[in-house]
Parts: sequence; C-alpha cells; structure tokens
Amino acid sequence: MLDQIRWLGNSSFLIDTTPVIYINPWRIATPPAPAEVILIGSDKHDCCSIPDIAKLRGPNTRIIACERAAAELPGSEILRPYQTISLGRVSIKGLPAVDTLTPGTTSGALGFVISINYYDIYYAGDTHFIPEMTALRPDVVILPVDGAVMTADEAARAVASMRPRWAIPCKWSSVSRVNALRFQEQASAASSESQIVLLQPAV
Repeated sequence: MLDQIRWLGNSSFLIDTTPVIYINPWRIATPPAPAEVILIGSDKHDCCSIPDIAKLRGPNTRIIACERAAAELPGSEILRPYQTISLGRVSIKGLPAVDTLTPGTTSGALGFVISINYYDIYYAGDTHFIPEMTALRPDVVILPVDGAVMTADEAARAVASMRPRWAIPCKWSSVSRVNALRFQEQASAASSESQIVLLQPAV
C-alpha cells in the first residue's frame, strides 16, 4: 500500500490505486494521473484550490468535500463528520479535524479514513490530537507537523495512540525539515510498532 501513496507537497496526496484518489490537491503543475475521486477537507486556500481541482476534474470525477468547501464546488458531494460514502469496494469516512482548541468554535474541516484494498488510511487534515484518534487502528496515518495546528510532538502522541504500521508526516519542506525529523524521532520512540516514513514530494 505504501508504494501507492504519493505526497504532492504541503498537505496534498495522491493514492494511486483504483479508484485514483487525490486529497486536497494544491500547486500541481502536471497531474500525475487523472482523478477519479477528489477529497477536500477544508475551505482553506491550500486545501480547496479551485484551479488545481479544475486541472484534475473530468466528466466522471467525484468530488467529496466538507460542507464549507462543497459550497464553493458545484457538483460536489458533502461529507459530514462520521458519515461514510462507499465507492464500490472503497469506503471514505469523514472525521472532524479540529484546528482550534477554543470551546464552541469549529471550522467544519474534515479528516478522512479511507478503506481500500484491505488497508485503512487515516488522513488527519489540519487538526489537533482529538479523542476520536484513540479508537483508530489504521494501517497508515498521515499527520501534519508544521506547528500551525499540530506540532511534531503532538503528532508523535497521535502515533503512540493509534500505533499504525506506517506514519507519514506532511506540511513540511526543506526549510522546515527539522519538524519532520523531530516527529520521526519522537514518534519512533513513542511507538516501536510504527515505521515513520518521510516521503519526498512527487511533483
């Protein structure tokens, strides 16, 4: 499964399987493959990039988005927290992405649990550590480590809770590689069951 997950930079990913799934495509110069499904977890500019979605979108592409993002994307389908959409043998479940710790406030953003080819991939989105994570046992977890919401230490705590087979940090670059390396160190110490994988952007 790991070799079918391609990081496209920032929080953008391609799951190159059947169907071909993009998550939050952003700044994609040349699409690696046509999109069959596009998942949009937030209405932030680097998640809901209308020009990038237009590059990938074909006549039969399904766009599945949180409510705020769906409002900007005609023809898209709304996915709400804890709702599951089935696409043949693939299922996509929405989980809340909590990017603020202020009580009573929410951005309406989502993370996704993608169940495909007998693997569960948890893409957390822009979120802090949330109680829902403690109930998950994904094979793959993808976590931001930029510190804008989730820090490297908090992401390591999430790995310790979920104990995935593979953990992939995102939202880092050559400039902020120190965040990814700190996450790798902390998460490896927190969960001996998990392999921390630092991918290189595919585009």
